[in-house]
Amino acid sequence: MPRIAVLPGDGIGQEIIPEALKVLKVVLSQSQKEFTFQEYAIGGTAIDKFGKALPEDTLKACQEADAVLLGAIGGPKWDTLPAMERPELGALLPLRKELNLFANIRPIKIIPALLSASTLKEEIVKNVDLVVLRELTGGLYFGEKGRTTEPAAAYDVLVYTEEEVRRIVELGFQTAQGRKKKLCSVDKANVLESSRFWREITEDVAKKYPDVELTHMYVDNAAMQLVRYPEQFDVIVTENMFGDILTDLASMLAGSIGMLSSASMAGKKGMYEPAHGSAPDIAGQNKANPLATILSAAMMLRYTFGLNEEATRIEKAVIKVLDQGYRTADLAKSTEKVTGTKEMGDAVVTALS
Repeated sequence: MPRIAVLPGDGIGQEIIPEALKVLKVVLSQSQKEFTFQEYAIGGTAIDKFGKALPEDTLKACQEADAVLLGAIGGPKWDTLPAMERPELGALLPLRKELNLFANIRPIKIIPALLSASTLKEEIVKNVDLVVLRELTGGLYFGEKGRTTEPAAAYDVLVYTEEEVRRIVELGFQTAQGRKKKLCSVDKANVLESSRFWREITEDVAKKYPDVELTHMYVDNAAMQLVRYPEQFDVIVTENMFGDILTDLASMLAGSIGMLSSASMAGKKGMYEPAHGSAPDIAGQNKANPLATILSAAMMLRYTFGLNEEATRIEKAVIKVLDQGYRTADLAKSTEKVTGTKEMGDAVVTALS
């Protein structure tokens, strides 16, 4: 029986994960499939309970599970801890590294009912349908870090190996082959040696995929183009920090970061989580948008378990409730009724029925 390690984490993670589980259990029961779900502590919650952001039991469970479903971690409560003990550096990055989750996949596709929710003009976003592949276990976030006293300075080292670049770029080309056969590699090769290295390897990998149109774009231009003419993009592949920034920017094309699902993959093994943070300012108030987490659960069914029909049913149910006018606070106009976290989850369950 497939095993899912469930990590609600901190803040709104405690509210959105139950809604995703509710939806998952309904769609699986409809298909007469059985999964086991076991919850574990991570992040600030784990620090409070066990004194460590990534307890050994949690790591072991994630290593042994078929997939991981994560809510969100972090918050100001733990910001005064030493950097490497905080939820992000003490749990999230080590978990990605330990599970070798080198590829973060974030699809961004406009849902017609949310055209007016985007901060951009409708004619700019109406045809948006793109995927960003972000390298997730190398680069600046995982390089050597430190400080010196004389003179006072701080440093973060950006290192990429050929293997790290090649495997994410290969996945980018393979993803593009299944879509519109267009791949844009984003770097900063006019300034950074690591980006020139990235571009050289990308050009070499491209020789194996003559059917895919490869373009290169500097990251600053890519940010501008995402808000100027986003429908030009099909698949974007980029390094860790650039991908972190660009995907948050791109989330607004779809109306809210509360709609942005993601999968962090190593082969079929994946950790699935919404792209947003723990939002401590609204935690415990039944205000959070659970749809990104629900859509992440759909990605889990599709990518790890090959349950495409079940994943599609969830995605269609989300579209249906939005068509019916359900809106959490991040999506609602001033004149629209706001739906709570639990009520939105209930609406998706009803739509599945």
